[in-house]
Amino acid sequence: MKETNTMIIGASISGLASAGCLKRAGIDYIIIEKCGQVATPWRNHYDRLHLHTNKKLSTLPYKKFPSNIPLYPTRLEVIKYMDEYRQQFDIQPLFRTEAISISRKRDFWVTETNQGTFISRNLIMATGSFGLPRPIRIDGQDSFPGTILHSSKYKTGKDFSGQRVLVIGFGNSACEIAIDLHEQGAHPSMSVRSAVNVLPRDVFGIPVLQLGLLMSFLPARLADKLNAPLINALTGDIRKLGLRKLPYGPLEQIKKDQSVPLLDAGTLKLIRDGNCRIYQGIELIENSKVFFSDGNMAEFDSIIAAIGYDKGFEQNILHVDPKRFRDLNVRVDKQKYFGEDGLYFCGFFVSPTGQIREIALDARKIVRDISKR
Repeated sequence: MKETNTMIIGASISGLASAGCLKRAGIDYIIIEKCGQVATPWRNHYDRLHLHTNKKLSTLPYKKFPSNIPLYPTRLEVIKYMDEYRQQFDIQPLFRTEAISISRKRDFWVTETNQGTFISRNLIMATGSFGLPRPIRIDGQDSFPGTILHSSKYKTGKDFSGQRVLVIGFGNSACEIAIDLHEQGAHPSMSVRSAVNVLPRDVFGIPVLQLGLLMSFLPARLADKLNAPLINALTGDIRKLGLRKLPYGPLEQIKKDQSVPLLDAGTLKLIRDGNCRIYQGIELIENSKVFFSDGNMAEFDSIIAAIGYDKGFEQNILHVDPKRFRDLNVRVDKQKYFGEDGLYFCGFFVSPTGQIREIALDARKIVRDISKR
């Protein structure tokens, strides 16, 4: 049985940020990671992935991205950055150590793992809210003769060259996968069930999230109303592309739905140029035929479901009052139970100003609170 001041569960972005801040503050900690390396999600993502937020708003505490990499770093550049962060702060995770059960006993947190038991005064859950790929459930999918896979298993469009590929979804990953498929010689289409918001990734050469920071003090609905004329001018009428627009703006979408709008890096052009057709939601699959809710039908060779991830992984292992999990839809400094009994969540709030930026802010706030104890 090992004891420490603070236990960190997970060694990807949130765990590394928390560990870096604790190291800087001189606070003893142990960080565990169920896989064999840090930043496992980034290592497993598709090859073409870039940060959808610019590097200036995507740094971990106390370390900038190098000046010689592009404004929107590639997947490999992000991995290298996190490896260097680990080295700079001498972060030594206990790898292949998976939390099985975590509970509060007297004044301590008891973390039971496959490698033994740990006791700590504080606990930081840094597993993130997107750890479980959402199951693919489509009527008739078992009859489909080709490949159906979740986007978490997608690697490169080279694997689908020459194929007719249907991408389900219209989030940032779905849209970049559609671009990648086209660039690698496949013929992508997209099934978009829900209404969407689309933002240009850059406005006159300035990352849109940097502009968003300037209006972050305004209520979401008011900021969306003020931004709408410029956004509409830059993106055009997406309804002409077969998409349906949400009745509220992108900032209200994040606040209300806990989902992010598309930061367009070329998908709208792909559609306008006739290189990607938009279909409505899927009703049924019969062999290679896919029937859509608007009555259309088309045949495909492969289907990639970019349908996101289910939240709640942390509730499977962390045994606390369920009210604690209701806090996760707001920023840490607005959480009703922030730091109660030494329990913290890092990286769960979906931020309108960038997820990595929010994680860095979370980690600083959490460690400041731990330091006061």
